[in-house]
Amino acid sequence: MDADALEQGSSSCRTAAWVDSQSKQKRQRCQGSSSDQLGSSTSDSLQMAEPELQDFNYGEAEEEDYYMDDDDGDGDGDESEYEFDEADFNQQLADKFDDLDLPPGVEATVPWLQKIEDSGVSTTSELEFEDDITKKYKAFKQFYTVQNFSDHHYANKVIDTTRREWAKRIQHEWKILEKDLPASIYVCVAEDRMDCLRAAIIGPKGTPYHDGLFFFDVQFTSSYPSSPPSVYYHSGGLRLNPNLYNCGKVCLSLLGTWSGYGCETWNPAQSTMLQVLVSIQALILNEKPYFNEPGYASSANTASGEKNSVQYNKITFLHSCRTMLYSLRRPPEHFADLVAGHFRLHGRTILAACQHYMEGHTIGSVVPEEDESEESGGGAGASSSSVAPPKEDQGLMDVFGLFGTRRIQFVPDLKTLFEDLLMEFNVKGADTRKFLEEKLKKNQPAA
Repeated sequence: MDADALEQGSSSCRTAAWVDSQSKQKRQRCQGSSSDQLGSSTSDSLQMAEPELQDFNYGEAEEEDYYMDDDDGDGDGDESEYEFDEADFNQQLADKFDDLDLPPGVEATVPWLQKIEDSGVSTTSELEFEDDITKKYKAFKQFYTVQNFSDHHYANKVIDTTRREWAKRIQHEWKILEKDLPASIYVCVAEDRMDCLRAAIIGPKGTPYHDGLFFFDVQFTSSYPSSPPSVYYHSGGLRLNPNLYNCGKVCLSLLGTWSGYGCETWNPAQSTMLQVLVSIQALILNEKPYFNEPGYASSANTASGEKNSVQYNKITFLHSCRTMLYSLRRPPEHFADLVAGHFRLHGRTILAACQHYMEGHTIGSVVPEEDESEESGGGAGASSSSVAPPKEDQGLMDVFGLFGTRRIQFVPDLKTLFEDLLMEFNVKGADTRKFLEEKLKKNQPAA
């Protein structure tokens, strides 16, 4: 363990104390000892491996490509004469959805798949569909029990669950989770498989993971709590953090997948599943994940380190957007209602952030409200601190080109993702009218 790792371990202990104090405020019997020291490793060994920047690629070729290519029009219409033509826009988006395999019945409720003769007026079925999403989302519990999981990562790994002491401890974990889960974490457990658990974690504000949904499958081992639980991350083939591998591995000392000392490691008498989930959210999904890699921790607060961190966050946000699409199109079992409702509620915020970042603002920075944006210079295209896209993209390629990754152009890539998200959020009934109007206006022929 080098000086950087020790320093990171100290930070982990401080975070552990915070986690513990928060749990004690809610319920005295929930006494977590720590969060973890972070790190990444290319194997299950606890020995520190040399950092490999080529991993910034995140294994993009390992998963099917779910994203469609979109052509962006560049025409500028006459603002004074522009009028939103919803029927025309519906036809445009209907054409783009010809090749998509939507669930039965959804086609009839998606406004842009209606015939143009519908004149853009919301139908009863459309309103009922959207209302159904909202009702299910509001009814979705933070902690709930189902009969079983069919798509759980550990579904085929059966363990001995007959020990009475083991069952009592798992039930104790369930009670802690039910009472003390923070508002941004959801957990589902199974009656027929007490060893299996699935969690959804919302990305924290101010980070490149903001407003995203990240899913984890957990298995309590037969020796639990003597040994920590096994945790698998649903990556969709993307690596968006040094500690979250595209193969699903979660690198965390609390889980025994990274080296650690004292309060950083699993303590059978005090450590809990709640502690693991909060540690993942607070220590892994953080503001500057670049420095989670021990080999780069020493470059924090240096010009080169901070520059690399900014560039890393751009790639991370692109992958976070791809993860949103992955979840929308293939929601994990028992979480479809959460996915639909979450992105219906937060879709507008996510799209506004995409525009904000394409203007050159820092990933994770506060997106101004619409009225503030208009006062400062007029809408989505204005920014007092804009950076020219070619310069932005070249800087991104220069940094990561040194490490053998593919050439990534942040603004063009994000524009494509923006279009895909806009369509998906529309299906879920998100408030996207502002962005639809901007799109149609942009595609109007010049006067």
